[in-house]
Amino acid sequence: MQIHLTAAAKRFNKEWIFSNLDFSFTTGQHYALIGKNGSGKSTLLQIIAGYIGLTKGQISWVDADGKAIDSNKIYQHISIASPYLELVEELTALEQIAFHQQFKSIHSALKPIEILEKIGLHKAAEKQIRNFSSGMKQRLKLALAIFDQSPILLLDEPCSNLDQEGIQTYHHLMQTYAMHKLVIVASNDTQEYHFCDQQLSLSDFKNESGI
Repeated sequence: MQIHLTAAAKRFNKEWIFSNLDFSFTTGQHYALIGKNGSGKSTLLQIIAGYIGLTKGQISWVDADGKAIDSNKIYQHISIASPYLELVEELTALEQIAFHQQFKSIHSALKPIEILEKIGLHKAAEKQIRNFSSGMKQRLKLALAIFDQSPILLLDEPCSNLDQEGIQTYHHLMQTYAMHKLVIVASNDTQEYHFCDQQLSLSDFKNESGI
């Protein structure tokens, strides 16, 4: 898998978030999107995920065979964990995984309860998500993204709301289940992206004119 950005720029209202961004992401590599608040880290992740479009420039996704992927189908190749993505509060943890499996392929060697065991939530398997702490919800979000078999993994501030044990769990899951993927982490916290091979500072692409 590859993702190519050419002269990419994004504007909200009259403010250019970033512009003139040329960059390529490749499977097997791990990237950190860094930069000051408002530099566009989360915005770029949403563009890569196909949630929003560019104001200028182009983005393209290419599969392992070198064939272009339709932007309307890129969701089939991407998993994402982000603070702005919500879980279904009325479901239990096991029901949430089952619901997710209706749309995406979860790690075939693991049963849902085994996934919950690996993130320390097996004792809360039958509890409604509405009764989860923010840290428990974040663990479940990470599990749904990391155990998804999609080749591209996008993570936005993945250790948000996690205690030290949760952060260690995140590190273990990444090392064990995600290193073969194209991983992009949006964060300014080194403990969230310490395994990344490359860093892309979006602060370097701040251009008020967008030209």
